Amino acid sequence: MKYFAIYLIVACALVFLVQSVVPGFTNAFLLDSSLILQRPWTIVTSTFLHGSLSHLAFNMFALFLFGLLLEKFVGSKKFIAIYFVSGIIASLAAAAFYPQSLGASGAIYGIIGALATLMPKTIVWTYGVPMPMVAAAGFYLLLDLAGLFYPSSVANAAHVAGLITGVIIGYALRSPEHIEKRDKSDNVSEKDFNQWEDQWM
Repeated sequence: MKYFAIYLIVACALVFLVQSVVPGFTNAFLLDSSLILQRPWTIVTSTFLHGSLSHLAFNMFALFLFGLLLEKFVGSKKFIAIYFVSGIIASLAAAAFYPQSLGASGAIYGIIGALATLMPKTIVWTYGVPMPMVAAAGFYLLLDLAGLFYPSSVANAAHVAGLITGVIIGYALRSPEHIEKRDKSDNVSEKDFNQWEDQWM
């Protein structure tokens, strides 16, 4: 099984390196809401850009932690679809709320939303506290909803949009027809899924 989560991490790291050495690169590919019709590709390219090393490190850690887990469960093709659909929806939400935006966090929140739906009982550490995946997603959602009323450098609207998108896709993937069509060689079986949840309740 290919782990595209790793490829995405490497891609973001390489792009950040280019950002650091090529003047004007970031401005050329970030999402500027006033130019979105003239530069529609920035809806996607902006998700590979980051504003600082700490911004990159935090997002890539989350992508590694949650991305590998989701990709193992749904397979690489569905994982990539969730990542980019969530990232695009998050970028559109960001364009509606902020003059400029960049970062992979909207797509990563889509992964978190999908995991909360598909593997709700899995225990994860959130701000040093172990909690079920569904509770962690709810906690992140509450923080970002609060952030909408206290603007900062964080694109809270993009996070909310990405997470909700992931939840919707996750529910779609839980439908019986999708479960039946899953490639058993590339995904965790329903039996394994239930055993996972029982283990980590």
